[in-house]
Amino acid sequence: MQKRPWIIGLIAVLIAVSNMAFRPNFAPALEPNPPPGPDRFSIIAVDYTAYEWHLLTWKQKKLACTIIIDHEGMPLPGEVYRDCGKTIYQKWITQPPCIIREYKSCEGYYAVLIRSEEKEKEIAMQLAPASAWISLEDCEYVPSASTNICETQPTLVIRGQEPLPNESIVQIAGTYDDASFDCNETDVCKFSVPETDEDGATVEFWSYSTYGDSSPVFTAQVRVQLVDEGDPDQLYWYVDVLSSQWQGDAVATCSDLWGVFPPVGGAPEWLSTPTQIEELSSDIPYTYLAANLILQGVVDASSCPDGGLDPGGNVVNQCGLEKSRDAVNEWQNQFDELILNTANETGVPARLIKNLFARESQFWPGIFQSGGDVGLGQLTENGADTTLFWNPSFYKQFCPLVMEAGTCEAKYMNLDAEQQAALRRALVGSVNATCEECPLGLDLTQADFSVGVFAHTMLANCEQAAQVVYNYTGDLPSEVATYEDLWKFTLVNYNAGGGCLAEAITNASSRGLDMTWENVSPYLTGACSGAVDYVNDISK
Repeated sequence: MQKRPWIIGLIAVLIAVSNMAFRPNFAPALEPNPPPGPDRFSIIAVDYTAYEWHLLTWKQKKLACTIIIDHEGMPLPGEVYRDCGKTIYQKWITQPPCIIREYKSCEGYYAVLIRSEEKEKEIAMQLAPASAWISLEDCEYVPSASTNICETQPTLVIRGQEPLPNESIVQIAGTYDDASFDCNETDVCKFSVPETDEDGATVEFWSYSTYGDSSPVFTAQVRVQLVDEGDPDQLYWYVDVLSSQWQGDAVATCSDLWGVFPPVGGAPEWLSTPTQIEELSSDIPYTYLAANLILQGVVDASSCPDGGLDPGGNVVNQCGLEKSRDAVNEWQNQFDELILNTANETGVPARLIKNLFARESQFWPGIFQSGGDVGLGQLTENGADTTLFWNPSFYKQFCPLVMEAGTCEAKYMNLDAEQQAALRRALVGSVNATCEECPLGLDLTQADFSVGVFAHTMLANCEQAAQVVYNYTGDLPSEVATYEDLWKFTLVNYNAGGGCLAEAITNASSRGLDMTWENVSPYLTGACSGAVDYVNDISK
């Protein structure tokens, strides 16, 4: 869709807006003249202890070099290289151990601490940079639709922030859809934005400080769509903003990562989060759940043929299903409040989480038929690997629960194979509610904890699915797929793995097909074919 000319309309709107505190000056974009960016350092004096070491030869106790370090203990290899040079360093790190009583025949060097002295040194410390933030004014965020609704022309607000005392923001500047703007002698810039096409308009913005530098250049994608809700006297603007500097309510999960807006007016129902817990309630007669409730004695189906279960004891019969109906309904809704809270905390849609649990485990949070699939969302070790690799913020929180904090300073990919395996096993174990000593054979506290783990696992799959799309199409997700289709690709990644998703996308792309679910799903074949029904069930 062609973007609309907007300058004339924007100037007209600016004249009409009476509550605008600071009007920007707009001009066509000239030759690139980027702001300087952050450039702030401070020199500070630091007290420290200097330790002087001598490196002596074993044979003649001759001084080879002097090493000055600022920490206790022996000099580190890098410090030996720095102060003694390459030749001595290479001999030092390769020399064999010396038996003290035979030191006269030893090759190489030994280190002796000569003295320590209190000193002062100057170091350069980087100071916090200025920043700028973007928000909307006089608009209401609607959680159920995951969008902002404005009853009047939406006003975009860019606010500068200076973290240093005695300094302040003196100007906001940037570009809107390639036209330059600036607001002088202020730390707040407000302007009304016209309707855009479905791709939105690009905003670049930054702030200038009395310190003499500027903030980094930040970007935002702003979409404004005028909607007639049926009342000719009342129009509404749906407004969505994608930016790391957004200060409004959280955008639909993974939108910012993908650079893709949800559909105008909000995401489809299966990708929504209701405002009330009652809206998550369901009454589906789950047969696997019913069988487990009968097996654990929650439901008395003794009056039914074979105790309510088909021969073999793992499948409920019709009588058992009827007997367990009330218990099944109560059980499948007991996690709703936690799902809703988790959705609000992580942004993963509540209905997606609930549909996922329904499809994976029918809300029975144990081990499925003694396999490797565990918990409400049936996590496997491969799935745990995805979570820890593709969701680094979650890894940083989870790793110290299992290993020493020092070990966890390394990225997951940089751990050795044994450490990675230990983390994977621990993550799978954390979602396993099976407990032989507990009532019903389940620790429901563990099940509650696992809801957040599965939400973060889904975020990791958002990341990996985006990378797969880019790797096998050569285009950014925002250039080739819609918000809903990217979520379906994410579910394929979760259920069947990145290899299945990559193969299907490669086959569709090589045939010149658009990256839609309808075009990609036929290429999920063989061992990957089960992902088709999986995605269709969850996205109903």
